[in-house]
Amino acid sequence: MPTRGDPEQPSRNAALRPPSSLEEGDSTNSEAEYQQALEVIFNTEKNRRRRDSMTNSDWERQQQPLVNGEKTQCKVHQLLECQQKARRGRKLAALNKTNGDKPVEKTSAGPDPHHDGFFSRMMTKRQLNEMALGVRDLSKRLGKVKLKIDVKTVFLLTKIVDKEVIKETRKLTEWLLSKEQETPYIVYVENVLEHDETFDVKGLLAGDASKEGRLKYWTNEMCRKHPQMFDFVVSLGGDGTVLYASWLFQRIVPPVLCFALGSLGFLTKFDFTNYQPTLTRAFTEGVCVSLRLRFECTVMRAMVKNQSKDLVDELTGSGRETPTHKPDGIFEILNDVVVDRGPNATMSALELCGDDEHFTTIQADGLCVATPTGSTAYNLSAGGSLCHPDNPVILVTAICAHTLSFRPIILPDTIVLRIGNPYDARGSSWASFDGKDRVELMQGDYITISASRFPFANVMPEGRRSEEWVNSISRTLQWNSRQRQKAFKDKDKE
Repeated sequence: MPTRGDPEQPSRNAALRPPSSLEEGDSTNSEAEYQQALEVIFNTEKNRRRRDSMTNSDWERQQQPLVNGEKTQCKVHQLLECQQKARRGRKLAALNKTNGDKPVEKTSAGPDPHHDGFFSRMMTKRQLNEMALGVRDLSKRLGKVKLKIDVKTVFLLTKIVDKEVIKETRKLTEWLLSKEQETPYIVYVENVLEHDETFDVKGLLAGDASKEGRLKYWTNEMCRKHPQMFDFVVSLGGDGTVLYASWLFQRIVPPVLCFALGSLGFLTKFDFTNYQPTLTRAFTEGVCVSLRLRFECTVMRAMVKNQSKDLVDELTGSGRETPTHKPDGIFEILNDVVVDRGPNATMSALELCGDDEHFTTIQADGLCVATPTGSTAYNLSAGGSLCHPDNPVILVTAICAHTLSFRPIILPDTIVLRIGNPYDARGSSWASFDGKDRVELMQGDYITISASRFPFANVMPEGRRSEEWVNSISRTLQWNSRQRQKAFKDKDKE
């Protein structure tokens, strides 16, 4: 989970280390190398600076001191870092060989991508490409192997508004705390259940004093600041509950196993009636993990409001040293970010830029930028394409565009999008992130959207990952379902 401190310091949980089968030659690495900070390691050489309205000197002033000893326990992100370390080591070895075995020094110009406060919108094009490639490659390999996790702490996420789901949560909690378990699991449930009559904590703990010390309660702040406390997440609800898990864990997400107890089922792949054998196999034999792409969205506020200023020039210009905007909130999303007109009676006018290029000015009710996971949500309603979650893309779809020619577009995940409300706009726009955290964008404000360094680790059933997605859209959306056309009768047989 989010880590700070000296990367040479060993992890607090040495039992969690990536299996050597995932990378040839990894067995020669020391255990300390596997216990590094979770962020992907990049080559810090910069072919050009991404325009971000923040200079390198601004970054250095905002950099916070590191806290010694704070380490990750997230096995998936340890694997991600180890893979990037191995790739960087091979590149340096190749360069040394090319230069006659003369050691190649590592460059250190610019912000350090290992730092916990470093964001993907500040990466160079090269860094963002390598990060996206690393996540993509690891996701493919994790789909072919089982990831065995030393589970001691289980995080239960419940659809809290449904009493029936709370009853099932109580049943699951009682089973995890029972004496039949070989491992004395520590179970975290939401703090509101402590006094819930349906959950009935007193009845749950009665007759066994050991349960009381192993049943604990989580809060939103705990998930954001100390996600390393949890080894495994179990979600009970629908797709909305899974999105809530992504919202809770804004940086590192432990592996999430989702039981279908809601309405939709694009992300909930497991039947709760078989929860005991499902979890027993997951904890003892390992799990198959799919890394779902998430977006890192940053709200940028204009430092000077002036109607005569040109937002497009600020977003695509030559990169002045004088900053024009400052960050005001960062969100990691799994589904989509929607920028719309909000309560305003008139349509929005939005500027859409990618990297250093101005794409277009959009006059519409709004704009939906979705991940492949979110392609079946608002993106679908707005006329966007369905997209398999393994595709590394960004889907851009207009909401009720005031033109006949605006068609949905699909962009690579290595691009940084910027959606701005121009200085001369008639009113403000509103941005929402996974349907939460609605933020007003005043004139001159914009948001950046880029692939996140922290993917969503979704536990999948064994095998047939592609078939699972096709089955889910067929089952949930009745995709291309119609009565089959009858064949012509053979006249020769009549």
